[in-house]
Amino acid sequence: MGRLRQALTHREAGVVEALITRTERVEDGQMLLRRGAIVEHSTILIEGFILRSVQSGEKRHILATHVPGDFVDMHAFALKRLDHDITVLGPALVGYARHEDLRIMMEQEPHLARLFWFSTLLDAAVHRTWILKMGELRVDQRIAHFFCELWAKLEMVGLAREDGFSSPLRQSDLAEITGSTPIHVNRMLRELREAGLVEFRRGRVFCRDRSRLAQFAHFDPSYLYGAGDLAVHDELSVNAIT
Repeated sequence: MGRLRQALTHREAGVVEALITRTERVEDGQMLLRRGAIVEHSTILIEGFILRSVQSGEKRHILATHVPGDFVDMHAFALKRLDHDITVLGPALVGYARHEDLRIMMEQEPHLARLFWFSTLLDAAVHRTWILKMGELRVDQRIAHFFCELWAKLEMVGLAREDGFSSPLRQSDLAEITGSTPIHVNRMLRELREAGLVEFRRGRVFCRDRSRLAQFAHFDPSYLYGAGDLAVHDELSVNAIT
């Protein structure tokens, strides 16, 4: 709920925090939830990064990344299982909320239920954009687009800098995100650096001209519903129609 914290009242923030009955520190690469596993809780990312992925033969395809404040498996609240894997990227701190407690909360707190619903709709909007950009952009542009997206998401939760951001991302992760290979990604990163667009080194993304990077990547942040013509403002407030 990190990206929606401005829509929460102080009391509602306390309700969400009270849902977390257990926290756990997890290590890089640990799979929190495997495709098809039955679960009775939902997971919120408190610190670190998490990946959604699908395994196809020997190859893993990363379908989304999550930042602190995100419930990473809310889809399983209704179906009790996911059609993909949830894996930790770098060390992380996660919290667990029991589905029964979530059910009671949603019955008693219609505004909070609406915010949880919005978070799953936001996930769907990101998935649609990734599908579109996979067919629309070259690999170097896909890398740049992903950097722009993650930068914007981290900015929403106060974890970005004016000149970029830090993460545990590796070139192999970028290959699985962009549908490429580590060798090709390495070459594209070098070309992006030499063009003065962006530098990626040991997980750190550094960019001197964010607007130029966004233009190169054809990045429009509207699909994140935080800016542009799709920006959500008072529509999510407690006083809005629910």
